[in-house]
Amino acid sequence: MLRPLYVAIVLAGLSGPALAKSDLLTIYQEALLNSADLAAAEADALARQEALPQARAQLLPNIGLGAGLAREYVDVDGMGSDDYSTHYYQASLTQPLFRADRWFNYQAAKSQSEQARVEFSATQQQLILDVALAYFNVLRASDNLATARAEEAAFERQLEQARERFEVGLSARTDVLEALAGFDTARATRITATTNLDVSYQALTRLTNRDHTDLLGMSHNLPVLAPTPADMQQWVETAAAQNLSLQASRLAIDTAGDTLRSSKAGYAPTVDAFVRYNDSYGGARLGGAGAGIGGAGIGGDTELTQFGVEMTLPLFTGGGTTSRVRESTFRLTQAEQSSEAELRRIVERTRNLFRTVTSSVEEVEARRQSIISSKAAVDATQAGYEVGTRNVVDVLDAQRNLYRAVRDYNDARYNYIIDNLNLKQAAGTLSPQDLEDLSTWLKADYDPDRDFIPPFTQEEMQRMTIGNQPQPPVNEQQRRMRTSF
Repeated sequence: MLRPLYVAIVLAGLSGPALAKSDLLTIYQEALLNSADLAAAEADALARQEALPQARAQLLPNIGLGAGLAREYVDVDGMGSDDYSTHYYQASLTQPLFRADRWFNYQAAKSQSEQARVEFSATQQQLILDVALAYFNVLRASDNLATARAEEAAFERQLEQARERFEVGLSARTDVLEALAGFDTARATRITATTNLDVSYQALTRLTNRDHTDLLGMSHNLPVLAPTPADMQQWVETAAAQNLSLQASRLAIDTAGDTLRSSKAGYAPTVDAFVRYNDSYGGARLGGAGAGIGGAGIGGDTELTQFGVEMTLPLFTGGGTTSRVRESTFRLTQAEQSSEAELRRIVERTRNLFRTVTSSVEEVEARRQSIISSKAAVDATQAGYEVGTRNVVDVLDAQRNLYRAVRDYNDARYNYIIDNLNLKQAAGTLSPQDLEDLSTWLKADYDPDRDFIPPFTQEEMQRMTIGNQPQPPVNEQQRRMRTSF
């Protein structure tokens, strides 16, 4: 079997209780069982592995049986003619003794079979990444939709406030129009976010062959840590040794090298041992002028047994062997250069991903702090608007900055998760265990409309407010803040 990597996980998952919301491991288990791409890759790997027994068969004895029946007419000058029936039985056994081309084909088939296995393992790794990407893209889209809803509600409240101030003569009609434009833009953003969420679910449907409506959300408490080990060169060395695509490209070099040796062996002699047996019945009965009944004749039953050794030396094949050698040489060069190019891509990708994940640690925290600063700016701008030192455009801009900060924060934390998995795939260490580790941070009660912003400490909540007035408890303050979003 080609799927030992995940059979245990599937069985364990199917025996567990069903959840109202789909979780990451459940999605992965369903993808293992229903992914058409994975099934096609497995069939391809199994088919390519059949090259090994086929090549081995060319080195083993060949045994054949045959039989035949014929009606013949013979006419020999001076001996007369005859019309007769014959039938025969034959058997043969041939054992290759020296077949250099077949031996190197067998070696190439072993590399090809191993390459097929490694490439299927790479497909399994890619499925892990595809499932994670589809899952967290849904969560990203859910949080973005929740942010868009909160933004639309905030702009609607701003529009209502502008209208009230206009009706009592505290602001100009321009403020109402500006607020209306902001609200219309926020509504359009919410509509787009709704569509994006529906679209993101389709990737899960493609992978699992069933529709999903609700997923467990990712806790904001997920540790955002630098890669371990913290040395980029160690990651590069691990990738050079364990990356599955790179391993497959190196096996392709082995295959091409053995194929070249097989092509060159076309100039070499071949030696086979054989045993042949033939038993035929019937034949012409011909005699001379004096031959009567029972006289001497030609034909009758024959039995023949042969055994020996045959050698064949190709002298000229019309240039076919030379052409195959040239072709195999080019194929070997192609495989070597492709492997070198793959190594360079893997090194580049590993270095870039290491830098990206490392910087993501600081970025997530910076984006989180940006929410605090933006919320404080909104409160300050709103207060200035109420006393006439700021206009409605300032308020709208501050609110846009706030919700942009929320989106950027959520993008940063989901990008961190995906980039971290990408780094492990580049290093060749990605496994289902990584999904299990992430699953421990999923929240069954995650509500995007409530949890699209991270929880804040008492000190951080105070930084968002204006003045030094007494603050309510954190939970109550957090509720008020979410309501104000």
